[in-house]
Amino acid sequence: MSLRHATSNDVPFLLELYRSFRADELAPVPWPPERKLAFLDQQFLFQHRHYMATFADADYLVAEAESQPIGRVYLDWSKDRWLIVDIGFLPQWRRQGLGTRLISAIQQEAALAAATAINLHVEQHNFRAQALYYRLGFRAVENGPSHVRMEWPCSKHAEAGDL
Repeated sequence: MSLRHATSNDVPFLLELYRSFRADELAPVPWPPERKLAFLDQQFLFQHRHYMATFADADYLVAEAESQPIGRVYLDWSKDRWLIVDIGFLPQWRRQGLGTRLISAIQQEAALAAATAINLHVEQHNFRAQALYYRLGFRAVENGPSHVRMEWPCSKHAEAGDL
């Protein structure tokens, strides 16, 4: 797996990826397929604009395997507390350890850069992702109505040799 900066040419892939993130959620909704696609396209654009405006200093990266896009990671490392804005892979690339490897690499880089922590937000009902983050040393620090804010304290783990 490799990472590269996303470009405008990646928008069709990023839209496909976003659709895959929301497929299970929309499956029981009794809309025709074209309405679901229109809804997801609109939601993707809202999210994309929000991320670009709110996290202007973030790196928007596309994960690739065999020169094909397979996922994304949006990372804001412009402050002492790094923020994983978003991370995800196409369904056929999930549950293969790629997320573990990617987040572990981010943790190593954050510790080397003397960041104080890595933060992320995960949906309340995304138990698989939460389990992954817990395994990697993240802890819940705030429970919101829809998301859990989790944190990995870099200095604590770097001193303990957990990298």
